[in-house]
Amino acid sequence: MQKPVVIAGPCVIESAALLDTVAQELVRLNAKYDINIIFKASFDKANRTSLHSFRGPGLERGLEMLADVKRKYQLRITTDIHEAWQAEPAGEVCDVLQIPAFLCRQTDLLVAAAKTGRIVNIKKAQFLSGRDMRYPVEKAQDSGAKEVWLTERGNCFGYNNLVVDFRNIADMLDIVPTVIMDCTHSVQRPSAGDGKTIGDRKFVPSMALAAKAFGATGYFFETHPNPDEGLSDAANMIELNKLEATLLPLLK
Repeated sequence: MQKPVVIAGPCVIESAALLDTVAQELVRLNAKYDINIIFKASFDKANRTSLHSFRGPGLERGLEMLADVKRKYQLRITTDIHEAWQAEPAGEVCDVLQIPAFLCRQTDLLVAAAKTGRIVNIKKAQFLSGRDMRYPVEKAQDSGAKEVWLTERGNCFGYNNLVVDFRNIADMLDIVPTVIMDCTHSVQRPSAGDGKTIGDRKFVPSMALAAKAFGATGYFFETHPNPDEGLSDAANMIELNKLEATLLPLLK
């Protein structure tokens, strides 16, 4: 049985110490289960609900910190980019470039990511169906992307909640062979927390198992040693010490 793609890490780069703590646990899990987890953290959360929310260290310092994780722990790295000019420098560090859901139709962003030669992971927009994702994939492939992944993260109807239609996974598998379930962003309640996004992490393991039943080939988990103290997506990230138990049923 082929091992699933697993992406994990804190939502945003908060400190070097946080990156080290999470990376050390991922290295342990990689060695124990031979799964080659991809480390994820954002250098800039450009789509926060409030202007006053923490965004991260920025591109230059953030990429330096991610490069340090890659060097010290021999982990593959991914991060999200929000503007086309960020693709080239991010591609020098990252093995996978993530296209945020709200930006998955941005042609210039997809073209720039494709031209780096890195894997392009496109998150499905909250306003699109799985079948609609053939168009972003075509943009990336026609621009030279050698490998494109798709990620499901739910649909939003403007009422401070997300609904996951797991049929999207099967539909997207008709487009590309690698379809990832974003198990933590899918439990968000956008803007429902008095100026910030909230959610409920208790549903994350169930989201993962349901995605497995629908044929998902990968899973995305934002994780933090103390999620409630996290500076972004605190309510949705799972506890780092629970990541192993969450992964186990997905590896069988």
